[in-house]
Amino acid sequence: MANNVKKIWASGKAVVNGWLAIPSGFSAEVIAQSGFDSVTVDLQHGVQDYLSMVQCFQAMQAHPVTPMVRVPWNEPGIIGKVLDGGAMGVICPMINTKKEAEAFVAACKYPPDGTRSNGPIRAAMYGEATSYQTTANAETLCIPMIETQTAVKNLDAILDVPGIAGVYVGPSDLGFSYGMVPKLDRDEPEILKIYDKLLKACSKHGIHAGIHTGSASYAARAIGMGFRLVTLMNDSGLMQTAAKAGVAQIRKEAKGVA
Repeated sequence: MANNVKKIWASGKAVVNGWLAIPSGFSAEVIAQSGFDSVTVDLQHGVQDYLSMVQCFQAMQAHPVTPMVRVPWNEPGIIGKVLDGGAMGVICPMINTKKEAEAFVAACKYPPDGTRSNGPIRAAMYGEATSYQTTANAETLCIPMIETQTAVKNLDAILDVPGIAGVYVGPSDLGFSYGMVPKLDRDEPEILKIYDKLLKACSKHGIHAGIHTGSASYAARAIGMGFRLVTLMNDSGLMQTAAKAGVAQIRKEAKGVA
């Protein structure tokens, strides 16, 4: 059970992450063949449920992508369940304090590092049933989301929690919490200062920073800033962007006939 995200991070390079909002194994299969290093099933804001997550994992398994999940909330039942279903990384929203970060890590890790219940019903297929437990704590990634003023204030305390492999910026909620319009690709000086602060803190703690982006150009820019995991939109957003561009091109080149 080797985690490709960990290997890429160890090499000093950045992970390009796909994102699945559509509850379809076929969509997952298409995204998994598109060159991403990892693919995340979104159980928080996507139209996914647990069974569609498993179907997405099954469709992705033939391809060299690391399966991850954004859970709906910091709740041990769903965190353990997505790991049992085969997630190799868990992104958890709205982690605002050290206590919440500790609870998140505890839910992700088997004893003695945490309190995760044993029963890797599908995850055990990544290795022998008797060996999954010996590698899971090291290979599964705990990635709390930093997306509020409170989280920024408590950043160093959150990063001090053992077991955290990375943090993930939610730009929309982060800006929203500062009274700004919720959007992904942010240029406000005060937000860019927060990014700089976060990246420096992560570097100090030996932790990798990730961010959700709304365009390939901003994703590349984020890598230049120092982010080491960038998500490019999601499957529905990519489909809509391509569809709108195609329709617009047809109407333009049809010279008013369409």
